[in-house]
Amino acid sequence: MGVSVQREDFDPGREIEAAVAGRTDAGAVCCFVGLVRDVVPGAGASALTLEHYPGMTERQLEAIEAEARDRWPLLATRIVHRYGRLEPGDRIVLVVTASAHRQAAFESCEFLMDWLKTKAPFWKLEETPEGEHWVEARDTDEAAASRWQSSGQSSVPREIKS
Repeated sequence: MGVSVQREDFDPGREIEAAVAGRTDAGAVCCFVGLVRDVVPGAGASALTLEHYPGMTERQLEAIEAEARDRWPLLATRIVHRYGRLEPGDRIVLVVTASAHRQAAFESCEFLMDWLKTKAPFWKLEETPEGEHWVEARDTDEAAASRWQSSGQSSVPREIKS
């Protein structure tokens, strides 16, 4: 369980194994791995540099993780987010959720990614052939996150009877 903000790469398989080690009550594990994509396909040297405010970033990610735990009956969670200069194909983020049932695992994983995209304090600088520019928030990300406001809460009850 927990949150890591780190410069170095991560191994998704190892992170998943560590998150659910010894959890025989988990019936579902969902995982999302975000990759840096080529911002200008075929144009060559493009990259993304992520900056963050140490301490504040971890606290915000922990608050987002706690919100997911309040909404769904989760047995384990793991969030890894990288910072620094990343190139196309590099892993940038990992979200793992585990629950007794798949619906909670799926929904909470999606919730965490939607909220990470809109509420996590990272600043992204894109390098393109035309130069560098800061990435603005996307309306589509805000729309995705808005469905999780109070009326968009999971249909999965906190305690599921088997």
